[in-house]
Amino acid sequence: MAESQSTTLTPTDVQNMEFQDANDTHMHSSSLKSTNDSLEVDIEHAVVHDDPRIWSNTKKNIVLCIISGASMISGLASNIQNPANAQIEQQLHASSGEISLCLSLFVLVQGNFTVVWSGVSEIMGRKLVYVSSIALFTIGSIIVALSRNIDLMIGMRILQAAGSSAVIAIGAATLADIYEPHQRGTMMGVYYSAPLLGPALGPILGGGLTQGLGWRSVFWFLVIWGGIVCAAFLFLFKDTFRKERSMTYQNILKKRLREQQLSEAKNDSPQISERTRDRFQKESGLDGENRTNSKDIEAQQAVIPASAIKEVKLSIADVNPFPPYLSIISRKNNFTILVASGFLYGFSFSTTYSCARTLSMHYNYDALQIGLVLLAFGVGSISGSILGGRWSDRTLARAVAANEGVSFPEMRLESTKIAMVWLPLAVLGYAWVCQERVNIGALCVMLFLAGFLSIWIYTSTLAYIVDANTGRSATAVATNSSFRGLFAFAATEITVPLQDSIGDGGMYTLWAGLLVVTECLILLVLYKGKEWREASVEQETQKQDAK
Repeated sequence: MAESQSTTLTPTDVQNMEFQDANDTHMHSSSLKSTNDSLEVDIEHAVVHDDPRIWSNTKKNIVLCIISGASMISGLASNIQNPANAQIEQQLHASSGEISLCLSLFVLVQGNFTVVWSGVSEIMGRKLVYVSSIALFTIGSIIVALSRNIDLMIGMRILQAAGSSAVIAIGAATLADIYEPHQRGTMMGVYYSAPLLGPALGPILGGGLTQGLGWRSVFWFLVIWGGIVCAAFLFLFKDTFRKERSMTYQNILKKRLREQQLSEAKNDSPQISERTRDRFQKESGLDGENRTNSKDIEAQQAVIPASAIKEVKLSIADVNPFPPYLSIISRKNNFTILVASGFLYGFSFSTTYSCARTLSMHYNYDALQIGLVLLAFGVGSISGSILGGRWSDRTLARAVAANEGVSFPEMRLESTKIAMVWLPLAVLGYAWVCQERVNIGALCVMLFLAGFLSIWIYTSTLAYIVDANTGRSATAVATNSSFRGLFAFAATEITVPLQDSIGDGGMYTLWAGLLVVTECLILLVLYKGKEWREASVEQETQKQDAK
């Protein structure tokens, strides 16, 4: 297949080729032309100014620390409220249904607003989105802290959700900007452990603040954290986005250039120079002679020359997130893994909410005690994220070595098998430990195992989503967040009715069955995903050639 016939170059290799001594340029170009079938530069490794892939480790670590700190906001904001729910319900005269609606609408908007932020980030860059969204989150947090009724609180929690969602959408894309594919599993594990501090620290912080200062202090804490993160992005963060490496930007730019050429033909008033147009057509493969028949659209993705990018400016008006979103879910491999990801997140989100409810009603725990118990789930999730990410990279490296140095994204999913056997068993154990109201120590052990095993699998699926969607990682992660939000919304809305009707034992037995289905979907992508992906790529190539 196409992927097994090409070699991907690192940014350093590309720049070494691009900027060799001028005396060797002609000879080198001839060599590249003669070996074109075996050596290709994909859009991820297009030559760019100040390439983030070759930044120093210190510079990369600063970026990683800032986005990790920011990503804690999403986890904190969605979990820190749980220990305070009883007090909010009492003081704002709210019902359990209204509290559930507050939580479910938050996660629904948080998951789906990512599509908008990712679309903006692929045109205007990452930094503008980070600063704007965190500022929006901070404003929402202030109003929530001042709320005097549940309706205002629900409305401002939605504003909070919209602001906190950006980091979910473009945090992983930022890592894709600065790290090579073989490094991403580990870095995704490190990065994703930060938002998992939300389920870990959120309940403790929420419980302690609620117990000592009242529920409003929970949201004033979020105001302070949001302000710190916003300042870090404003003064310390350097944008990692490069237009040449964004498939979304390149596709919109090509469309604009075609429109300008048609306008020139009609009006005879050139808006871009003939030299630029000729260079654009030649270098981007639109002149008909340079079209490729490769099945790997990412490896062959045409890159608009820098001169054309400078002469044609895109704006916020060019942002339309829905075509890229539909493009992601139209691929069978993407849709299948996104459904699996949604189930995994829905399980995690409903577990923290329902556990807090169980501890309050049946164990008579106060807010701080609930937070301490939920810490077990958070610690398990963080451990699973870090260790699962490292195992994912090791598994990928072994698979590549066994395949004579040739890699493809589905190889990474082999790392999930080790956790698949144990996850449904751990969830079943948690189900009946809760149902029988046994010693709290047993419940903590089951919570830890459920968190550890579910996130072990999730880390590899997230890395796969990025690897399988070269040049549009922000859109792919945003689409993943959209699915997560939809599944978490549904899970939260049905948690209370199920818990009241069939108990924790019945509800989590159902979850164990759904997680078996989830694992089957991941295995389906592992064994059929490459075939599906290449068929989708071929269809996309044919459509592109037909334009």
